[in-house]
Amino acid sequence: MSLITISQGMGCGGEAIASYVAGGLNLELYDDVKLKEQAIKMGIRADEVKTFDEKLPGFFDRIWGRTPDLYLDLMEAVVYEVAKGGKGVIIGHGSNILLREFDCALHVFIYASQASRVRHLSEQQGLSPESAEKLIRKHDTERTGFLKYAFKMDWNDVSQYDLTINSEKLGAETAAKLIIETAKSQEIQTCSLTAMDAMERLMFSKRIEAALIEKHFTMGYLHIEVPERGVAHLRGFVNSEEEKQSLKEVVEGISGISEVHSDVAVMPPSA
Repeated sequence: MSLITISQGMGCGGEAIASYVAGGLNLELYDDVKLKEQAIKMGIRADEVKTFDEKLPGFFDRIWGRTPDLYLDLMEAVVYEVAKGGKGVIIGHGSNILLREFDCALHVFIYASQASRVRHLSEQQGLSPESAEKLIRKHDTERTGFLKYAFKMDWNDVSQYDLTINSEKLGAETAAKLIIETAKSQEIQTCSLTAMDAMERLMFSKRIEAALIEKHFTMGYLHIEVPERGVAHLRGFVNSEEEKQSLKEVVEGISGISEVHSDVAVMPPSA
């Protein structure tokens, strides 16, 4: 099995490389469109995943604290759902960070010079060099802000990746061949069942958190554990008995959760 994440800057040709890799290894390619489809299959509403963009949440989103956290939980749940099968090619969305603890994933970073990126984007989208450069700078700024906000990481930090490739020098097909050969190595092919089970449990914990955020629960007072498949354990505090019951009902309503244990207490009224 091969599970590969591909990170890139706009204009580096990562989409073409990822497509070659997926075809060469007979794997599913999870780009923006496919990740949205996967989210809907998981039961996440279409309106919740209509914009899986890697952008820094807006000023008001950060103030209210709802939209960015909900988005991140949904996105992480989808990545973990894809990854639990142990195979596939995932483009972006911080997948290399989310899966950094799992030895079965190969993390690839595609880069190129600014001039090459501008030229590639100009040809691909029929833009003037000036417009292409402006779009690249805007995308880089938004992506940098998103990854720092979401994961406290710098996407140019090569220590986050197993393989870095200069697409300007190698070209899409040669770059893909290098990734394919690396993915076929014994070191990468070894993927433990324990890691895959952990990904599934993380997927459910993120789905639970997203569902509770959507229902306006205060997550700072709650702790969620999924110790085994289908089982959710809730701890923390809520404001009332009604909220405590509603909390359990929300979690029980998530597809795939068959058993809910609640150690949630009602906070005493303030003096």
